[in-house]
Amino acid sequence: PALRRLAHHLLAHYQKGTRPVRDWRTTTNVAIDLMVYAILSVDEKNQVLTTYIWYRQHWTDEFLKWDPAHFDNLTQISLPVESIWVPDILINEFVDVGKSPHVPYVYVSHHGEVQNLKPIQVMTACSLDIYNFPFDVQNCSLTFTSWLHHIRDINLSLWRQPELVKFDRSVFMNQGEWELLYVLSRFQEFSVKSSDSYAEMKFYVVIRRRPLFYTVSLLLPSIFLMVMDIVGFYLPPHSGERVSFKITLLLGYSVFLIIVSDTLPATAVGTPLIGIYFVVCMALLVISLTETILIVRLVHKQDLQPQVPEWVKHLLLERATVLLCIRDKKKFSQSRMQSVDTSRQVENNDSTAKLTPYVCEDPRECGAVGSTRSALAFAGRTEGSAALQEVLCETTAIRQLLEKREEFRDVAREWLQVGYVLDVLLFRVYLAAVLAYSITLGTLWSVWRDA
Repeated sequence: PALRRLAHHLLAHYQKGTRPVRDWRTTTNVAIDLMVYAILSVDEKNQVLTTYIWYRQHWTDEFLKWDPAHFDNLTQISLPVESIWVPDILINEFVDVGKSPHVPYVYVSHHGEVQNLKPIQVMTACSLDIYNFPFDVQNCSLTFTSWLHHIRDINLSLWRQPELVKFDRSVFMNQGEWELLYVLSRFQEFSVKSSDSYAEMKFYVVIRRRPLFYTVSLLLPSIFLMVMDIVGFYLPPHSGERVSFKITLLLGYSVFLIIVSDTLPATAVGTPLIGIYFVVCMALLVISLTETILIVRLVHKQDLQPQVPEWVKHLLLERATVLLCIRDKKKFSQSRMQSVDTSRQVENNDSTAKLTPYVCEDPRECGAVGSTRSALAFAGRTEGSAALQEVLCETTAIRQLLEKREEFRDVAREWLQVGYVLDVLLFRVYLAAVLAYSITLGTLWSVWRDA
């Protein structure tokens, strides 16, 4: 048969140990092509990228030519790859031998053109930048070069046009976590310690992570917890429910960070921005809890606190209320006016009670008015005067207790108003900080996503 006759004719005296040129000064040009089939895994910790590519080589073998007329017009034949010379082109970034299927044949045309097509699972080292996780874009290079032959023996070129290689996604499976953006190609020469130059062809595989899963599982729960923390400021500051509510949020956020710690990429080079985002959110929750404890301390157990200093009244009750546009200032003023009126009424009643007993306080005055009364009546009046004196003392003590209670209530109202104004002020500062932080992160991630 023609195939057997042609294979025997080509391989009978073929020597695969030497470069297939008749003149040793002739350079063997090897054309390279690459198509990305799938992105299998990206190991951020070990900085390893695993891809599955379709790799093609094309060169001319001067000892594998024939006349098709002598072999039933055969223009192409497949030969075993172990029987002919194959260029020693490797990938510089190889870190492990992948599980690639073995293709035992190459195609040879009657002009001596050899085509070696094979799929390769490539495990290569790549400098992964995870700072923008989960909106990161990775650029990993695959450098093809001859490990032994310099550029005068083997030269490399691109099989197709660079534009066709760049946007070729015809065989790419895009259902995974990573999306192929484009593949850049570049030829360059390099030399080691002023030795002979070597040719290398670089392919830059640019991929982008799909962030939807991480946005739903990482960012949205954190945002919901921060929103609940902001809503917690609307609880009354003089109640203890706000403290327990914020402590519960802080514990919930701690459990959330423990759960998502395995999802975040771990590297020794740096920390992704989303990790810094979680740490800052935790710090904001701690600051919110500290502010709540401060406010509760101001408005709780005011009887044990001194009066509000004048500078605090001036800054918070006058300046801050105008600056923050707080309308509840009149309510606190009316309550203080009502307490002052109540104390004045108590003082008037006590002064009236003071004037009444002095009419018959002195026994000599009572004796001058009714000198003909008996000694028994005088003794009874003396005992009645002592009882009235005791009642007067008890009334005075009650009046002093009521006055002191009203003073304590005034101090409590003032501290409550100070705590209310300070709570509003700190809440707005906290809200402004959270909004500024959120806008900054949103802008950065939007810029990186659209870059």
